Amino acid sequence: MRRWGDGQGKHLTGTEHDEIHRRIVAGETFVKVAAAIGCSTKSIQRLLDDKSTLERKPRARSPRRLSCAEREELSRGLVLGQSFRRVAEGLGRAPSTISREVNANGKREAYRAVRAEQTAVQRNCRPRARKLDSNAPLRREVERRLLERWSPQQIAARLVRDYPLDPSMRISHETIYQSLFVQARGTLGKELTRCLRTRRTKRKARGRAIPKGRMCDMVMISDRPAEASDRAVPGHWEGDLIIGKNGKSAIGTLVERNSRFLMLLRLPLGRSAEHVRDVLTREIKRLPEQLRRSLTWDQGKEMAGHVQFAIDTNVKVFFCDAHSPWQRGSNENTNGLLRQYFPKGTALDTFSRADLAVVAGELNGRPRQTLGWMKPSEVFGRTVASTA
Repeated sequence: MRRWGDGQGKHLTGTEHDEIHRRIVAGETFVKVAAAIGCSTKSIQRLLDDKSTLERKPRARSPRRLSCAEREELSRGLVLGQSFRRVAEGLGRAPSTISREVNANGKREAYRAVRAEQTAVQRNCRPRARKLDSNAPLRREVERRLLERWSPQQIAARLVRDYPLDPSMRISHETIYQSLFVQARGTLGKELTRCLRTRRTKRKARGRAIPKGRMCDMVMISDRPAEASDRAVPGHWEGDLIIGKNGKSAIGTLVERNSRFLMLLRLPLGRSAEHVRDVLTREIKRLPEQLRRSLTWDQGKEMAGHVQFAIDTNVKVFFCDAHSPWQRGSNENTNGLLRQYFPKGTALDTFSRADLAVVAGELNGRPRQTLGWMKPSEVFGRTVASTA
């Protein structure tokens, strides 16, 4: 007897096979079945892919879906010439539900309750037939265009243009991605994933990680004074970190908004909030008081000590909105230039203060179009001289 492992050392028995089969055809989800059996959802998927004789049966109907009796009432209402809103009131449903039901089943003139019910039952069956398995011409077109290094979105959009009168030659880019990335389905060959721009073999989650906590007493960038926003007055800075290999090292970057003058901070003890605060405080205090007005940072936890930093330096700290790097545009641009000197994957704790001074000197010595082709060092030096 074939026994399936669930990836955790457990093997499914024949009795468990039958129980999984019974629950699936009854309409239960993979998650519920896995919890009841004590296995993983991947084991269930592999089992169902192997059991090609699994009969497609309808799932239990959700109360949100129209019943057969409601479809009969809907059909009678249409014959009597009632509006969708009037029919919806009689059934206790939303007018949009009635509108979608009728438009999806022949519209008002051709709607029939029996035919609509049969269509609904068929659509509700699980497991559903895979589009690329059952449509050979469509599959060939998708494979050919993937080999030409088209993206799934380009393929889906172009098929509509190339086959405007053939609905069977339509597919969503999401379906193509699922066929490529979900190994249990295996509809498209794994070698086709190499034709994607990223060459990934697994799906990459697009959701952002949710931070565990929020820093206290943050003052947001919306409260920053106008003189800082329009760069009219020197002494307003933008700050950030560039991260080294495996996230184990970092360099602090400070850019003055008016002159684009750069300061690099060596962080030999890592990027803990206490260490960043101490180094930042020491460097800021070296500046003339007139050039210590404000600091704008993102919501990184390395600035958790911002309250004490503001007390020690008399520099107000403002925080950007979440996931809004453009609100520190000068700093973001400079960080991009710094990657010429510190490529991603470099251990940044190997650079000395002298090394950082050389890099900062080179960037401050480059003429900038936004400064009328003056150098940041020239503009900043003139500012320092005027405040002396």
